[in-house]
Amino acid sequence: MDRRPITSTYRLQLRGPRADAAGRAFTFADAEAQVPYLADLGVSHLYLSPILTAVPESNHGYDVIDPTTVNPELGGMAGLQSLADAAHAAGLGLIIDLVPNHLGVAEPRLNEWWWDVLTHGRDSQFEPYFDIDWHADNGAGGKMGLPVLGAEDDLDKLEVDRSGEEPLLRYYDHAFPIAPGTDAGTPQEVHDRQSYRLMYWRDGIIGYRRFFSVNGLAGIRQEHPVVFEHTHRVVRELLAADVIDGVRIDHPDGLSDPFEYLRELRRLLGEDKWLVIEKILGAAEPLDPRLDVDGTTGYDALREFDNVFYNRDSRDRMSILALQQSGSPWDRAAVAATEQRLKYEIARGELAAEVRRLARALRRDNWSTGGGNVGEDELIDTICELVAAMPVYRADYESLSRTTSTVIAEMVARFPSRVFALDLISAGLVADGEAATRFAQVCGAVMAKGVEDTTFYRACRLVSSQEVGGDPGRYGMSSAEFHLLQSERARLWPKSMTTLSTHDTKRGEDVRARILGLSDVSGDWAEAVRSWTSITPAPDGATGYFLLQNIIGVWPVDGVVTDELRARLHAYAEKAMREAAMRTNWFEPDEDFEMAVRHWIDALLDGPLHDDITAFVARIAPAGWVTGWSRKLLQLTGPGIPDTYQGTEFVEDSLVDPDNRRFIDYAARAAALAELAHGAAPSPVAAPETPAEPPEGFDQDAADRVKLMVVHEGLRLRRERPGSFVGGTYQPVFAEGTGERYLVGSARGPVDGEQDIITLVTRRPIGLQAEGGWGDTTVTLPEGLWTDRFTGRSWSGTVTVASVFDTYPFALLVADEKEG
Repeated sequence: MDRRPITSTYRLQLRGPRADAAGRAFTFADAEAQVPYLADLGVSHLYLSPILTAVPESNHGYDVIDPTTVNPELGGMAGLQSLADAAHAAGLGLIIDLVPNHLGVAEPRLNEWWWDVLTHGRDSQFEPYFDIDWHADNGAGGKMGLPVLGAEDDLDKLEVDRSGEEPLLRYYDHAFPIAPGTDAGTPQEVHDRQSYRLMYWRDGIIGYRRFFSVNGLAGIRQEHPVVFEHTHRVVRELLAADVIDGVRIDHPDGLSDPFEYLRELRRLLGEDKWLVIEKILGAAEPLDPRLDVDGTTGYDALREFDNVFYNRDSRDRMSILALQQSGSPWDRAAVAATEQRLKYEIARGELAAEVRRLARALRRDNWSTGGGNVGEDELIDTICELVAAMPVYRADYESLSRTTSTVIAEMVARFPSRVFALDLISAGLVADGEAATRFAQVCGAVMAKGVEDTTFYRACRLVSSQEVGGDPGRYGMSSAEFHLLQSERARLWPKSMTTLSTHDTKRGEDVRARILGLSDVSGDWAEAVRSWTSITPAPDGATGYFLLQNIIGVWPVDGVVTDELRARLHAYAEKAMREAAMRTNWFEPDEDFEMAVRHWIDALLDGPLHDDITAFVARIAPAGWVTGWSRKLLQLTGPGIPDTYQGTEFVEDSLVDPDNRRFIDYAARAAALAELAHGAAPSPVAAPETPAEPPEGFDQDAADRVKLMVVHEGLRLRRERPGSFVGGTYQPVFAEGTGERYLVGSARGPVDGEQDIITLVTRRPIGLQAEGGWGDTTVTLPEGLWTDRFTGRSWSGTVTVASVFDTYPFALLVADEKEG
């Protein structure tokens, strides 16, 4: 069967048996078994998590140890080819996830290239592959510093292991190579002869560029042609064998020159292959049009799809509640101040090694005669202040020209005493050499760690806004702004990926849908929170309020608390608390505080508040379902290529990784889809007057089936009419009447034809119900007869929204084909 053009993707998380305590796996063969179901669902392409050989215990695949082979634990090249054959036979294509920025080095012996560099130092053939600091002033005496020692005097714990074919230098469970002919003498003497130096981890001396602050992921240098060729050998083979149709690129901002890398990759792929990049855009940041890509991986779209469903009128009340519970209103000013402060702290702390290396590069690249009187501490502190003030991940894209110079000018005004340090930095950056590259790389790492990984675990006005690429200082957007952004995507980036959930989102799409619904019941929510915290207070107010919103997001509608849910919440709380780094952290965990928080969670699950929380959730959950269905339909019929993350064709309650990488019950989904195919339509959802109240007996299982119907029909329609979606036109559709602000609608059609698809969805169902439902609200349809894909009913002219939504709170109208 001929493969279809790309109209949608379905993300699959692959893993080998060693990544799961019970030995479960999801390999190429397991993916192949789901091809019939996914073809029936309506997707055009399977979107695979990283396929190259990674650390055996990895449950994500981003810690690649051998980029020249397909992971044998997943089935190797033969397994991938078999999956591709099955997919192609079903008319589906494959997209792969590529990790060009770094390799896994946590266990050095697993990575042949890294092991060779540790063995031979600068003489290794693979030395140019890694971004290593060999300068004499690197803090490790010109050797490569490895931050592995648990104490400053732990070199005394070294041993030489001669039990194998080659001698090894051992430090507890860590093993390191010994260069040929250097194994004589004490372990300490042997260590001193190596090209690496084992360092106390708290000293912050790290001799290689990392992925953010992860010591076990070493950056590689794609700017070297030999490195690009070697690391993309598998991609070249897959292209030659016609196995893949596109590539997703992980974290291009970590590379030395993302623009040049992507240009080279496009040459390799060809113009016909799909290429999207994990570029995290700020709310006002454009994707550089010079990049030879089809778009981003969709976090910008996720932000837009969420924001249009907020009740902006509740902003002040939610800010006051956050202030009472956490000590901060978490408004725009508070979020911005916290982000800048935490970015500075990250630059001074976790990323101090990268900042020091940047400082040395700035001095080397300084072309001016000034700067000699700027002390090391002053320079480093000024760098940290500058990096903290940068508003984007990296500013060396042409579309962001003058960003860095503007921030420097603002700093000169704020810190006149630092003018000489800023001059030195400016002179180093203008040389456009190593310093400029390292500055861009450090900015991205500091932004990720300071904002996504720290601020977003502290802010708590409404945690659903704290997503990758999110803007929690903002509180929703109008439907007009939403439509403007969608029309821009349709015009500028029609093949960009759009998404609602990923392997990196901090909460799944349906969890966020329920939480953002709190903005429509802000008064009742505030009253409930004050009551609950007085009865069962958290060990810390800010921590408790943050966690409480997430607990509400996953609380079962029937109130049945399973052991699995309890364990998941405990694990989530531990990660969230340590990422926030307010009362505990990853480096020095406060076990007493963490235990107290676990006890508090158990008290909510088992104690006197259980029934109150269940009743509150039962009230808001249906509105969350409506929001989830509506938002999914907007994504599926909007501009771009929509991705469905594994399992989210049902209502799903995932939290942050690894929770969102759990195994999916595909059998249940396939059975439900088969029922749909045999005409078993989901139960009616709600009356138009009470859109937030489903009929008696409508439960989680029914909600799953409605969402499956939405996904199935949306994907099928995209497949049937690709020209109306990929590169098609986009126009907003507005309602008129008392409920007009609660409807979001759009019209799509081919560029050279008339609009033939209209999407209508409900926005803020609780607010709508409070105003009496749709009432006299109408929508005027374009000329012709329009049939709803969900109900089979046809409409024309001006119709009441209540009549269109009398079965489901959304509609997907398709123009009947005209005769002749």
